[in-house]
Amino acid sequence: MPKLSDTMTEGTIARWRKKKGDTIETGDILAEVETDKATMEMEAFDDGILQEIYVPDGGKAAVGAKVALILAEGESAEAEEAPKAEADLTTKGSDKAPEAKTEAKAAAPAAGVDPNARVKASPLARKIAKQRGVSLAGITGTGPTGRVVAKDVPAEGSAPAAGASVAAAAPALKIPPTPAGEGDTTVPLSNMRRTIADRLVASKQQNPHFYLSIEVDASQLMRLRKEANTANEAAGLPKLTVNDFVLLAIARSASQHPNVNAAWAGDSIIQYGAVNLAVAVAVEDGLVTPVIRNAHKLSLKDISSSVKDLATRARNKKLKPEEYQGGTITVSNLGSYGIEQFFAIVNPPQAAILAVGAIVKKPVVNAKGEIVVGERMNISLSGDHRVVDGAVGAEFLTTLRKLVENPALMLF
Repeated sequence: MPKLSDTMTEGTIARWRKKKGDTIETGDILAEVETDKATMEMEAFDDGILQEIYVPDGGKAAVGAKVALILAEGESAEAEEAPKAEADLTTKGSDKAPEAKTEAKAAAPAAGVDPNARVKASPLARKIAKQRGVSLAGITGTGPTGRVVAKDVPAEGSAPAAGASVAAAAPALKIPPTPAGEGDTTVPLSNMRRTIADRLVASKQQNPHFYLSIEVDASQLMRLRKEANTANEAAGLPKLTVNDFVLLAIARSASQHPNVNAAWAGDSIIQYGAVNLAVAVAVEDGLVTPVIRNAHKLSLKDISSSVKDLATRARNKKLKPEEYQGGTITVSNLGSYGIEQFFAIVNPPQAAILAVGAIVKKPVVNAKGEIVVGERMNISLSGDHRVVDGAVGAEFLTTLRKLVENPALMLF
């Protein structure tokens, strides 16, 4: 099982594209793999015959575990029980992975802990623990059914010292849902949905959120968009969306405020020079955030074509891993759904996310004190208060408002 995303620890074989006995050439698509970010294609890196398939459609395997066997012509394989000994897999419809019969030897447990105690952990977590000399005993797992996964293993030297007692963490209060009954549907969690849940819970628990919101005058933006689209239509070019203008304004604003285009790094704060704009895109299983790189240097036309291309390929599950990694600030726009205002959850390790609402017509007071029909849009900022202070966020939104209300400034 290849590692197809930076946070992936296991993958689900959504569908095999090749069958046992097929001739395989380097670059052939073997299977579609559901990761924690998207469903992606797994390519073959060798020529040969697909001799065995260890993980069926719907089955799961840890990163690095064997999922299939390809042999060159005339090559033979030694007898082995690869699927049970080395792969952590489940069959379709099951949410629990059976323990492998043969497991890597775990690191020696700290003093005071029963060395024979069975710890539920993925093979990769056991391997990392052994390399770091860390005991798995006492570690609270964040994987399915409390399983210890790779990200749970602490760094070398952070395990309890010899003779120290391992304090039992107080279990979090769990409020069970009303049991499913007749007519109800229980939907198994996909890898993507589970990862979204884990990351958002971690963000709300670990990042001190604060929220700011502004209302901007979108009348100039709408007028410029109408003129530009009239010209584009005559030239046979794609139309520009409101979101295109907003994304450009956010990218330009973020480049002027690196203290918002930033991330918390534990003992330091990283302020990024480039604005890699992550754009939230709704897909069938949840949400992905493909990244427009160096968005602050792009033109309105470039922003428009980039976001359309990324969104299309995200919905068709054609994104590459590097295309949804490395974002420095995120934008979520629900205006097309008629949502006027909302507040998003910070996408860690980033320090800020912008939530964009719909443009609505409403009575406003103009510079002459007259009540007229105006076009207004709400933009909200959710920030990690460890990195971004209220005044810093307000300055960023002030710059953003200036660009949105005077969109011609972004065309030069």
